[in-house]
Amino acid sequence: MNPCHSISALALLACLAGCGFQGEHADVVLHNGLILTLDAADSEAQALAIRDGRILEVGAERAILNKYGADRQVDLKGAVVVPGLMDAHAHFVGYADGLGAADLVGSTSESEVLERVSAHAALFPEGWVVGRGWDQNDWVDTDFPDRHQRLDALFPDRPVLLERVDGHAVWANGVALELAGLGPDTRIEGGALLQDADGRLTGVLIDGAADSLQSWVPEADSTLRAGYMKEAARRIVAAGLTHITDAGLGPDDVAALAALQASGEVPVRFSVMVADRPDALDHFLPLGPQIDTAGMLDVRAVKFYMDGALGSRGAALLEPYADSPGSSGLFLQDAEAYKEKVQRTKEAGFQVATHCIGDAAVRRALGVYGELLGGVNDLRWRIEHAQVVHRNDADAFAQYTVIPSVQPTHATSDMYWAGQRLGRNRVRRAYMYRTLQEQLGWLPLGTDFPVEGISPLRTYYAAVARKDVEGYPEEGFQADEALDRLSALKGMTGWAALACFREQDLGQIAAGFRADLTVLDRNPLTVPVEALLGTEVLQTWIGGAQVFERKPGLAVSSP
Repeated sequence: MNPCHSISALALLACLAGCGFQGEHADVVLHNGLILTLDAADSEAQALAIRDGRILEVGAERAILNKYGADRQVDLKGAVVVPGLMDAHAHFVGYADGLGAADLVGSTSESEVLERVSAHAALFPEGWVVGRGWDQNDWVDTDFPDRHQRLDALFPDRPVLLERVDGHAVWANGVALELAGLGPDTRIEGGALLQDADGRLTGVLIDGAADSLQSWVPEADSTLRAGYMKEAARRIVAAGLTHITDAGLGPDDVAALAALQASGEVPVRFSVMVADRPDALDHFLPLGPQIDTAGMLDVRAVKFYMDGALGSRGAALLEPYADSPGSSGLFLQDAEAYKEKVQRTKEAGFQVATHCIGDAAVRRALGVYGELLGGVNDLRWRIEHAQVVHRNDADAFAQYTVIPSVQPTHATSDMYWAGQRLGRNRVRRAYMYRTLQEQLGWLPLGTDFPVEGISPLRTYYAAVARKDVEGYPEEGFQADEALDRLSALKGMTGWAALACFREQDLGQIAAGFRADLTVLDRNPLTVPVEALLGTEVLQTWIGGAQVFERKPGLAVSSP
């Protein structure tokens, strides 16, 4: 062999090894970061390559850079990458629609509510006055408001409808009640119209009665509504979310979402639960589950309501409310009618999900599930919220493979007054997330926004710390039911994907999975718990496309 040839070959090999031989093409390479893959081994890496919207490979820094030439390289500068954060239960369309209403979240009194509503009405001087987000539990006087005191006087001619924060009650004025033909003698199944001592309607309507009145409010025109959805999507990706399970939509809502996704104006992925309404069920069930090959919009579940909410005393309890002994809440479903609809849903091939807050509601839904499921299965039926569960019913989740789907910020929002509603002993059976996780070994987490805020990082903090943003209570609210950090993160990624049949392509950073990524400025698994609330989302990626960047360059704060 010619010695010169041998020297040339050695030089070439040295160059390939030391200078990097990029033999394969990638659209994007992200490197110089900490990648929490959340794969089967919970492995960590430093770099990843993306092509055609999917992960090509995840691995060590030098190995990825040497192997792949990319159209774009992103230096993460030490930032932390997790699978795209998923919200396992939210109301995106409801949140978007609420952007056109008076914002009443955080109001501390009836007076503040009315001030905000009056300011909103001045900006929109015609038609219905609509607001959302009041919560009498945050007021000094925690009684429900009464329209006769001030609301009717402020709005003698325009109909007003103000939705409570939980979405299960409204406060309306006399004009609105008159338009809808509601009076003291009105009876609505699964609903209540509150009255004062003189038998007059206070304007506070619970659950089915609230729904009846809300049906009279005209929808915003399609152009305005599309604008709200685009703004909502902008906020969602800025929060680091890449996928939303929207819990209860009709055909028009789904069509509007699909159109905005097709135009690229709403890049977020959705798994849709069909609303329990005749028009929605009659439209979707005959079609069977709708699985989008692009992975953007699936329709394969139906959402039922068994009861209302704890804050408005609409949650169905086995024993009366501690602070209202004459009431045990409301069932929104007749047992036999509910069973028939669930059977119909099963036969159509759809997943079943049921809203259950109170222990009586949980028991009724689990009873029907048990009859129709019979035992262990992979149909992945769900109980949404599962806030109060009787100790005798917890094992049924495992017995029938039923998924408890929970929202950790409900615990830290309700903890100030939940004991008043439930009493000291029963509240210990509420918000028991660790116990519920033990049933199947996994637990999907959501926000239920707009009932709560949209931030998944707030969800994470509430799940592991069981405290509010002020660090209260110091020891954590029923801290024995807190989730460990890895479980909480999986609840917002892989387990959320599992709950909506998306575990084959979402929820992990692994070869073949869709390139949905959330880039954070710190490691949520290791930073002190008090530092979690300061976590910033630096970038959000969906299908290999960057849909959000907080600021140019990735400035990483110290843990």
